[in-house]
Amino acid sequence: MQMAFDLGIIFLAYVIGSIPFGLLIVKVTTGKDIRKVESGRTGGTNAMRAAGFWAGFTTAMLDILKGAAGAWLAMWLTPDHHWVHVAAPIAAIIGHNYSIFLPNRDENGKFIGLRGGAGGAPSVGGAMGLWPASILIILPLGMLTFFTVGIASVTTMAVAFFAIIIFAIRASQGLMPWIDVLYGVGAEILLLWALRPNLKRLFEGNERVVKYSLHGWLKARKEGMQENRE
Repeated sequence: MQMAFDLGIIFLAYVIGSIPFGLLIVKVTTGKDIRKVESGRTGGTNAMRAAGFWAGFTTAMLDILKGAAGAWLAMWLTPDHHWVHVAAPIAAIIGHNYSIFLPNRDENGKFIGLRGGAGGAPSVGGAMGLWPASILIILPLGMLTFFTVGIASVTTMAVAFFAIIIFAIRASQGLMPWIDVLYGVGAEILLLWALRPNLKRLFEGNERVVKYSLHGWLKARKEGMQENRE
């Protein structure tokens, strides 16, 4: 009976993670379908491309809360089952990446899967749910990565890596259970899987670089110098 209850909590976390805030915000503010913009993902980065900075920021904040809500819900409903506290935010990331509300169909109307985001923001939220102070470390590091490297996919992959490092350090000091490190590992695996096309472009040197980053500025400067030589 308890196992069924715990699994129900994990499924509820998945449903919460499935709420496509990016799609809803972009639809309300611009009338656009975010799934038809750029990458087609529903996360904050694509929402910013579709409807501007504030749409992207609001989407990212709400997506962070989805991951945190999964952990908080589990802690509230089953306080003694820590494995559920770890599994629930992972389920929220899965829901974000493969939303039950966003079936994907081919041109013939055949169901071919579920759509969503890449999972970066709910990964940050899940870490915050397990240790609230983690957001004070992960978020600044993520922003630093974004505005220096200038590649959204690298930033997305980095946030789960930061969670692994932070949780491993705390676990080694006896401040949290080692199972929490598995949260970071699980989140990282999900992010890498969702970002397979981006990884391919990264290896090919074709991944998009944000212009208002250090990398973007240096790239634009280099291209400008080359044009002047020509």
